[in-house]
Amino acid sequence: MAGFDKRVNSYAEALEGLEDGMTVLAGGFGLCGIPENLIAEIKRKGTRDLTVVSNNCGIDGFGLGVLLEDRQIRKMIASYVGENALFEKQLLDGELEVELTPQGTLAEKMRAGGAGIPAFYTATGYGTPIAEGKDVREFNGRPHILEHAITGDFAIVKGWKADRYGNVIYRHTAQNFNPLAAAAAKVTVVEVEEIVEPGEIDPAQIHTPGIYVDRIICGTFEKRIEKRTVRS
Repeated sequence: MAGFDKRVNSYAEALEGLEDGMTVLAGGFGLCGIPENLIAEIKRKGTRDLTVVSNNCGIDGFGLGVLLEDRQIRKMIASYVGENALFEKQLLDGELEVELTPQGTLAEKMRAGGAGIPAFYTATGYGTPIAEGKDVREFNGRPHILEHAITGDFAIVKGWKADRYGNVIYRHTAQNFNPLAAAAAKVTVVEVEEIVEPGEIDPAQIHTPGIYVDRIICGTFEKRIEKRTVRS
């Protein structure tokens, strides 16, 4: 079964083939469940002119935010952009193209991409700037707009546990956009906290089956808390 072993030994190997101008789908929500080491490797590689699809663009100095420092992102497709001053500056200066998408619509665009569904209609966004230029059809007396699926060249994903065949489990809310991204790219790379032997993961607990995963790497993680709140 050696041919099914998807483990790689370095982050350079994990992102081999990532080139300028590609589309990268990144899991995570805020700083929860982000592929922080894969993001750091993209920064180290200096890959540029990227289109990045993710719920948000990290924060200043961490997560996807580090890719803004050397202007490696050309276009950001996201649903929330409120925690990053550098992002705001580049947007206002015309240095960064941004496509804001309602959060549920973004999730469904990625899910549809992974399922091979090219487009779908949704009522979300009708009557707002989101709907400009999009086809409108009425279903059950309510107007809906046409949204196209999203796929990527690479997906960078953060899991909790995986086996060598690429079957992945996410931990609690760190599941967020990760399984959606994992299914919707030509090459899916997953970094995890632990790699276990085949058979140690209950098949009923698998969130992303190994059929979607091309490379697995085990890493260590900082796991920052975005906004720490304590009771007095």
